Amino acid sequence: MKSSKEIIDIIKSTIHYQGNDNVAIHEPFFVGTNAHEYIKDCLDTGWVSSSGKWVSKFEKLISEYTGCKYSIAVSNGTVALRLALFLVGVRANHEVLIPPLTFVATANAVSHLGASPHFIDIDSDSLGMSPTALEKRLNEVAILKNGKVFNKFTENQISAVLPVHVFGLPAKIQEIKKICDKWKLPLIEDAAEALGSIIQTTKSSIHCGCVGDIGTLSFNGNKIITTGGGGALLTNNKKFASLAKHLSTTAKVNHPWNFHHDQIGWNDRLPNINAALGVSQIEILRQNLNKKRILHKKFFKAFQSFEDIEIIEEPKNTKSNYWLITMRIKGRNPELFKERILNDSHNSNIFLRPSWKLLNELPMYKKSSTGDLSEAKNQSKRLINLPSSPQLLIN
Repeated sequence: MKSSKEIIDIIKSTIHYQGNDNVAIHEPFFVGTNAHEYIKDCLDTGWVSSSGKWVSKFEKLISEYTGCKYSIAVSNGTVALRLALFLVGVRANHEVLIPPLTFVATANAVSHLGASPHFIDIDSDSLGMSPTALEKRLNEVAILKNGKVFNKFTENQISAVLPVHVFGLPAKIQEIKKICDKWKLPLIEDAAEALGSIIQTTKSSIHCGCVGDIGTLSFNGNKIITTGGGGALLTNNKKFASLAKHLSTTAKVNHPWNFHHDQIGWNDRLPNINAALGVSQIEILRQNLNKKRILHKKFFKAFQSFEDIEIIEEPKNTKSNYWLITMRIKGRNPELFKERILNDSHNSNIFLRPSWKLLNELPMYKKSSTGDLSEAKNQSKRLINLPSSPQLLIN
């Protein structure tokens, strides 16, 4: 087995690294973009809030890039998830089926509506929700009543399935969709980390977030593109798109001067100045995705001879954005080795990070319903995210 310090040395030699650098997992980078020009336009015109030309332009560019008919920009990824869940009918005391290996926002968005997460196991190759585990769990606990799905043990309605494209690796979303169609369950895709990730079929390529009823994106500071904070909903459903835009702007009925709101809404829209930053980033998205794929190849080659380490590759028939390039420790007892790697990397100012703690292990979700989560437990103790910023690529 290689030592943790040898692993850190290989990481240093693979990326653009100078002795005293602080190296984060994924950082924003605006050199060579039009960010200053576009933000200056917002300042010069005074259009810095949720109205203005940059919001519409940003939404149009997202739709064009992803191939989804409609894009609705909002203030962050969690808001996008909560709004998407609400649109498909998730309400208080409902249950939403989600994986445990994801950022806490996935479960929090469910909880913000008064609903409860119900955890489904993952696959080892995609790290996303397992279609096999999903189907098995539904067969175990679900019952159809009057066209709705209920948990026969808790008696709560199961009102949506919410898989996640983890680290930009596409989940087996088409298989999941077939199960959702069978049970007549809405499918929401958490594609917060998957802008630029593709599912390839014999007939076409589909962007992550565009398979289900609604998909969501995040533009947080550490994402593929950033608006500082921000998110978006993706959908091909005109009704969902119109309602999302309406509810995210306080459900105000359009009028030149009157303030009439026809239902309870939220103030969720993305400010114009943030959207301008997003436009400057999406303009260089393809270049950055290409750099990240090259960086992944370099890491893969660097660790190819290691028996106890592997660099996770995109699943078959997919194309990942490799948002976070991920190392997996093999063998029976990976925890101690992982701690050594993390400790030595942080002492070297290379801030590797482990995968998130499984959500069902967090105090607020320990009592949530779960299926067998053996694969999620197995994977979570093995994963380490490597420095993945495109600007770290050595020219």
